[in-house]
Amino acid sequence: MQKRWNILQADENKVASLREALNIHPVICKILVQRGIETFDAAKDFFRPQLTALHDPWLMKDMDKAVERILVAVNSHEKILVFGDYDVDGTTSIACMYQFLKKVHSALDFYIPHRYREGYGVSKAGIDFAKENGFTLIISLDCGIKSVDLIAYAKDIGIDFIVCDHHLPEEVLPPAVAILNPKQKDCNYPYKELCGCGVGIKLITALAPQFNLDDAAVFEFLDLVATAIAADIVPMTGENRVLAYHGLKKANTDPNKGIKALMKLSSLTQELHISNLVFMIAPRVNAAGRMDDARKAVQMFVAETYDEALHYAEMLHSDNTDRKEADSNITGEALALISEHEDWKDRCSTLVFKPHWHKGVVGIVASRLIEHYYRPTIVLTQSGEYAAGSARSVPGFNLYEAIYACREHLLGYGGHFAAAGMTLELEQVDAFRKKFEEVVAATIDPELLIPGIIIDAEISLKDIKWPFYNIMCQMEPFGPENLRPVFITRGVMDTGYSKIVKEQHVRFSVRQDNVTITGIGFGMAEKFSLLQMKKPVDIVFKIDENEWNGEKTLQLRVIDIRLSGK
Repeated sequence: MQKRWNILQADENKVASLREALNIHPVICKILVQRGIETFDAAKDFFRPQLTALHDPWLMKDMDKAVERILVAVNSHEKILVFGDYDVDGTTSIACMYQFLKKVHSALDFYIPHRYREGYGVSKAGIDFAKENGFTLIISLDCGIKSVDLIAYAKDIGIDFIVCDHHLPEEVLPPAVAILNPKQKDCNYPYKELCGCGVGIKLITALAPQFNLDDAAVFEFLDLVATAIAADIVPMTGENRVLAYHGLKKANTDPNKGIKALMKLSSLTQELHISNLVFMIAPRVNAAGRMDDARKAVQMFVAETYDEALHYAEMLHSDNTDRKEADSNITGEALALISEHEDWKDRCSTLVFKPHWHKGVVGIVASRLIEHYYRPTIVLTQSGEYAAGSARSVPGFNLYEAIYACREHLLGYGGHFAAAGMTLELEQVDAFRKKFEEVVAATIDPELLIPGIIIDAEISLKDIKWPFYNIMCQMEPFGPENLRPVFITRGVMDTGYSKIVKEQHVRFSVRQDNVTITGIGFGMAEKFSLLQMKKPVDIVFKIDENEWNGEKTLQLRVIDIRLSGK
């Protein structure tokens, strides 16, 4: 698939000024300016994030009400239920709040709704569980902002709610005792992009001094917060960057027993990076809720011994193995289904349905299909008497609006710009597919159907040296709005030693001005013929460290290649 290359630009005067202040490579200064870092002080805050830079939790709307209600509950020995979602953000949020409150309060439990029996967010079954077991206060984390009717129901039966959420509020808010959400219109909290666990940690930060607990009682959860930030794909800016930076330090020196157990099962022996949290830790935690019950993910995080944590981690690891198998099988079946329908191949959207597909992985499969057919995608399966599923978008296209335009065919739907879910009658599947294609075809910019690569800067092969790489690594932790830099080098030649490995990948060996460097291009075998033409090529890549027989070298992780001048 041909990709669009988008090379970012920066104000040259600002780059020159920053270079003068920092005395580092101009290409790194260019990338920093592109990311809003234009002065020595801003660079210092960026490269050396300090926990003292975190905002005062009392700036968040309703923090006083939340703290006061929890103090009343603790002092009068009320039963408190910590309630959260079944994904990484939800389970880490519960683990932090539960472990913190456990230091000062014993009448405590946690609850996670079952993905298939109760669905997302606050559930009636959860509220009924609280009532039957004598809980009078529920603290919801990473959910609750849209649960207006259910929180009203809880209030009617004598249960108070404190909502800690980061999802966009609607006009009508739930009748909770306190709502902590920096995205509320009248909330003056300076940083708006916290994840659910981040909002929870602000409440813990405000509570700690009330119980004569010091900063250590808050900072012991930083590795869990970093895991939530990484998995929830929130911007790696401001407070998120500070929390993730120090959370990674904690994960590498004194990890939560659950993280330590998952590292062992992932065969991870080197230093943990954000990418490890995203690709090794998060999928195993998420697999619990996808394949079975997410409660064991929290049990792993709150385990008091390493052996207990390992016991639950092994269950998560097994769930993840099942998840990978289901994901692989369903993706294969879905691709075969598209191939069977010639008229589907050139559409602007994809909608596939098989009644036996596992509901827990349809969202992942939708993302996999976008890798093959780059367009808005819906994957449906049968759930009881209905069809239900998940949708994923391509960057720049508002998926939620497209699904809203098809609402006449749906029983229920929800989501946001990039992802959504829906339920419909089985006999409506074909009509929904037809309508969804009409809406997407009429509204999508054709350019959005061509995958784009955002390139930070052009460099020469001679720039790729250890001092350059080491400063680039200090830009970690990487994540949205601070992604690992992508570079372009123009007019390089194959040395003759490039080759295809394992049928799908290319081992690159390229030269520019007497500088030779090697690299790997995963899944790029179909582009190998461009190298064999013995003509200059432009390559797009990230820079990686490679270790072989104890020796470290720099290599390219090639993303794309085309003939120079094309």
